[in-house]
Amino acid sequence: MSLALASRFARRELRGGLRGFRIFLACLALGVAAIAAVGTVRAAIEAGLEREGAALLGGDAEAQFTYRFARDDELEWLNTIATQVSETVDFRSMLVVDRDPVERGLTQIKAVDDAYPLVGAVTLDPPIPLSQALADHGAVIERLLADRLALQVGDTIRLGTQDFTLRAILTRYPDNGAAGFGLGPRTIVRTVDLANSGLITEGTLFDTQYRMTLPADADLAALETEAEDRFRDSGLRWRDARAGAPGVARFVDRIGAFLVLIGLSGLAVGGVGVSAAVRAYLSGKSEVIAILKTLGATRTTIFQTYFLQIGALTLLGVTLGVILGGGVPLLLAPLIEASLPFPAAFTIYPAPLLEAALYGVLSALIFTLWPLARAEETRAAALFRDAFSGGRALPAARYVIATLFLIAALLAAAITLSGTAFLTLWTAGGIVFALALLAVSAVIVQLVARATRRAARGFPATRMALAAIGGQRGEATSVVLSLGLGLAVLAAVGQIDGTLRNSISNELPEVAPSYFFVDIQPGQIDGFRARLADDPQVSRVDSAPMLRGVITRINGAPAREFTDHWVTQGDRGVTYAAEARTGTTITAGEWWAADYSGPPLVSFSAEEAAEMGLSLGDTITVNILGRDITATITSFREVDFGTAGIGFVMSMNPAALAGAPHSWISTVYAEETAEAAILREFGNAYPNITAIRIRDAIDQVVQLLGGIATATRYGALATLITGFLVLIGAAAAGERARTQEAAILRTLGATRGLILRSFALRALILGAAAGCVALAAGIAGGWAVSTFIMETDYSVIWASAGAIIIGGVIAVLAANLAFAWRPLAARPARVLRARE
Repeated sequence: MSLALASRFARRELRGGLRGFRIFLACLALGVAAIAAVGTVRAAIEAGLEREGAALLGGDAEAQFTYRFARDDELEWLNTIATQVSETVDFRSMLVVDRDPVERGLTQIKAVDDAYPLVGAVTLDPPIPLSQALADHGAVIERLLADRLALQVGDTIRLGTQDFTLRAILTRYPDNGAAGFGLGPRTIVRTVDLANSGLITEGTLFDTQYRMTLPADADLAALETEAEDRFRDSGLRWRDARAGAPGVARFVDRIGAFLVLIGLSGLAVGGVGVSAAVRAYLSGKSEVIAILKTLGATRTTIFQTYFLQIGALTLLGVTLGVILGGGVPLLLAPLIEASLPFPAAFTIYPAPLLEAALYGVLSALIFTLWPLARAEETRAAALFRDAFSGGRALPAARYVIATLFLIAALLAAAITLSGTAFLTLWTAGGIVFALALLAVSAVIVQLVARATRRAARGFPATRMALAAIGGQRGEATSVVLSLGLGLAVLAAVGQIDGTLRNSISNELPEVAPSYFFVDIQPGQIDGFRARLADDPQVSRVDSAPMLRGVITRINGAPAREFTDHWVTQGDRGVTYAAEARTGTTITAGEWWAADYSGPPLVSFSAEEAAEMGLSLGDTITVNILGRDITATITSFREVDFGTAGIGFVMSMNPAALAGAPHSWISTVYAEETAEAAILREFGNAYPNITAIRIRDAIDQVVQLLGGIATATRYGALATLITGFLVLIGAAAAGERARTQEAAILRTLGATRGLILRSFALRALILGAAAGCVALAAGIAGGWAVSTFIMETDYSVIWASAGAIIIGGVIAVLAANLAFAWRPLAARPARVLRARE
């Protein structure tokens, strides 16, 4: 009976329209829309990757080898299971243009056979077949490399010692999603044309891929299992169209999860506005509630009445957000698809929309439950005095427990749906910390305003502003909370982005080498060192032999079953040394004797070993060029990968790798003015050597981080817009109080100009307070993320900090002054007469 009666009351209340709930709906809809949009874009990319998995991979399946071509038995099995097989070779080299002066550019070479591509098509400019472009030592290159070296179709280029003719510009190729991060633009040539180039020899750094088309009824999972069983110890790595671009998929999933968590921050900001809107609405309904109580309505009936009403409006706001978040990506699909380097399939995806709706409903319940609980405590005495604003601070225990349960449900949903408990809990902790800091700061601002009010004698506008801020019904709490959290998120993003950029762009080049030379043959290393030894502009040269291998077993068990650490996910560099290199710090164990020739031994990176759970005496099986080498760990050592210098996870004794074909790598520390001469001389003397300029690599990393930071800023901007909407709602809700305040002040002789200055000063003080507190929270968040998650040194980015404070002042000033004109224009007599 109570619920039916409450439903009838709620329907009657809803006949009054949406007055007082516009900010409520806007905050809720915007927060849900942001999460729904991010989820829709992520789902579209994931669907595109799944749909185009074969094209991104270049076939239905792929077998990959490091440093070698497939053996006869491996090729026989591949041809048995496939209808067609295509072999490609992937490596880095220098593309040389023989002009005066000679120009060189780093390129990622893909050498192909006549069957390439098995799936999809290569698009060239001019539009000619790939077979025609590559015939008679032809080559195609990406436009970025052509523009960098001022190349035109028909020009002659050189790879190693072999000349090629540039026949076309490469605009698109099907298996670009499988290659991952590359340091240079792509060049495609035929493998047979590289026979006399000197680039593909034993020990050089190259990968081979054997792409296959399979019968329609092929069982990919069964074939993968068979490949692992047959060639577990050969170094064969299997991939198939089920995950054609796993690196892209992982990146999209992680950045999408992060942006959804930022969207939850926006919902938290909107929750402040939702709570304020409900509180203001119910405060205006105190007389209605009192009358209902007088007529015999129970607390349960009162609570159910307004719970149903707010619930209906919540569903409306969530529905609007879902429609907006699902519809905008569809409308912008052509623009989004054109800007993405991978495929996307835009349509309506129910899962992300339901996820956004779930977050919206839970957030609305969390932020409206307490105001609703206070409404049921309104007494009939509210007919004669303002009873809604009094009462205890906390609602009944059952509502506190229900709120805690809802918060736990929201966290559980976020952890489950994002797949990252660590990041979710960090985000939740940051939001709670920021809200607590902002709430405490708002109280402090009020106390300071009360304490300094008397000191402002002689400055009436300032004193009036401080009196308004310090009043019991002042705007400090609503302003600082609503704007502060959005600014805090934006401040944290700005601090993290700036810190990473400083760490990479400013700190690393001070200690990083100028060039990283790879593919130095054993017969070339002595001449390479001799050339640099007498150069006064070269301060340091580090060299080391290098092989690459895959860790297949740890203590006899498959490595993937022992740990999923990044060291076991792919091939890793391996070196050898008779003695520990100068500057090496052994943290545990001992290095082997210089003349040791017994069973294989290995020294492992201490940090990675600790993360993997390795101990001294454990055994590591590494597959190098198809040969398994099982070595015992005898020491752990410090390896700093942050200097861009030479660093190996594993270093073995020389006898363990005796006879294995390998090359050398070297880092050269030189003055910038000498870099061009060094590159030119080595390019002429050793065409097979590849030089990677560290500054160029750093620029690519900075560019990648810039894209991530831009996406994150958009998420933070949505949070800030929500905060501004909440601020507008607070200003609109306070318009009646400011009208009465202005009427009383004008009656006492204050001019409109004086009152306007007091309003402006109030906004300036509150905006500055919100900006400063948000900055403090943002700096704390930036420091925590930089220190504990990204493990990089932190420094405050003051340019970003200043923008946050200025933005806070402008936002509060604009919102408050927008609602100051009607209070100033109102006639005091009419306002005071209506008050009576």
